[in-house]
Amino acid sequence: MSLFKRCSTMKDLKQVHAHIILTGLYQNLYVIGKIIVFCAVSEHGNMDYAVLVFDKIENPDGFLWNTMIRGFVKTNQPEKAFEFYKRMQEKGEVADNFTFSFLLKFCGQLGTVMLGKQIHCDTMKNGLESHVFVRNTLIHMYGMFKDIETAHRLFEEIPSPDLVAWNTILDCHVNCGKCREALDLFLLMLQSGVEPDEATLVVTLSACSALSSLDFGRWVHFCINHTSLGDVVSVCNSLIDMYAKCGAVEDAYKTFNKMKGKNIVSWNTMILGLATHGHTNEALAIFSKMLEEKLVKPNDVTFLGVLCACSHAGMVDDGKRYFSVMIKDYHIQPTIKHYGCMVDIMGRAGFVDEAYQLIRRMPMECNAIVWRTLLAACRVHGNVELGEKVRSHLLELEPDHSSDFVLLANMYASVGQWSEMTRVRKAMQDRRVQKPAPGNSFIGIQGSMRLKMETEDGGKHTRTCTAQVH
Repeated sequence: MSLFKRCSTMKDLKQVHAHIILTGLYQNLYVIGKIIVFCAVSEHGNMDYAVLVFDKIENPDGFLWNTMIRGFVKTNQPEKAFEFYKRMQEKGEVADNFTFSFLLKFCGQLGTVMLGKQIHCDTMKNGLESHVFVRNTLIHMYGMFKDIETAHRLFEEIPSPDLVAWNTILDCHVNCGKCREALDLFLLMLQSGVEPDEATLVVTLSACSALSSLDFGRWVHFCINHTSLGDVVSVCNSLIDMYAKCGAVEDAYKTFNKMKGKNIVSWNTMILGLATHGHTNEALAIFSKMLEEKLVKPNDVTFLGVLCACSHAGMVDDGKRYFSVMIKDYHIQPTIKHYGCMVDIMGRAGFVDEAYQLIRRMPMECNAIVWRTLLAACRVHGNVELGEKVRSHLLELEPDHSSDFVLLANMYASVGQWSEMTRVRKAMQDRRVQKPAPGNSFIGIQGSMRLKMETEDGGKHTRTCTAQVH
């Protein structure tokens, strides 16, 4: 056991394994289980070696079967995971709540609805459907399948849902785009006397972000402001994101400055929030401060925010410089989003031909979004010849996208080519291409309730707050 504690590589483990064989302990389930756990769970493990060891065991117990299944889930090997589940059944080993939790979670990740339902049936056959771990994983799985009705029904069947169950169903609703319903559930959770944790607040604030529900987000912030949760980095990051996406950039900036400890997500969220709303100088100042403090290293998302800021301000040279710095100094490989930002920077400034050449040099296939960005720039700057080239590329990717027809028609109109504009409009009608339906907005409905949460000194802190759901 002392040797296992010192294992950090597969080479170390193999030496210990050899010693186990020499001492005749290779059938001791507790000892051999340590090898399988290392191979299946450790980041330095090896599932192929775990299989070799497992197949030598005469009578593996449920823990070893579960560890193997868990390892296949971790290493994304679905065929092996379900093969071992089948072997487990054939050997007469009874699956338990851990077995089903691993398999159901895997079904949700894979999006295999039919297989997920089959495993759900197996949980019922084994009388484990109501087990707290299994039930919460079932709810999560159906949420991953976007089957919010089944997920909600399973949740409602729980007599007294615990915090994990509430967090799971909240996350399911947000994942399925049912953000308004998620906020209603959050209020019901508080009414039932269950106190939120950081996971609850993160998912609730993400629902506020999606709905641009600033009043509700401010209410949540007010309620947590004097609790220990107000200092949790993930909660602060969610508050910054919520304020930024709701347009309250000053509130986001205040929250950012008050944070005691910032991680890379904190910096990225603030830079992107400022850049998105056109606060270029402030975004670049935050980036410079981040580099000066040297507490965190910028990543691909950081530079996405920086390039977005340059795009809003028309800073072509700065954009090119940051793009080069990202590659040469930080060895970050640009993604399609980074190239899209560069196309937008050059296109806005009128360098449409240069933007086109950049697209042609990209190491990956260009998507419709980037081509459409360039087409919009061609329309603004009246470059009909290049616009037609770009349109030909879009026809191969998305031939019936309404905005492409509109952009092309408007480009012809901007240079007085009315016959061409009419031709494009007629083609749009002949192909029955429709513009997207207009968006909708929600009117806020006020209500009030009482919220009880733990304060830093461990006492109960009660506030009466007004919540507004949009």
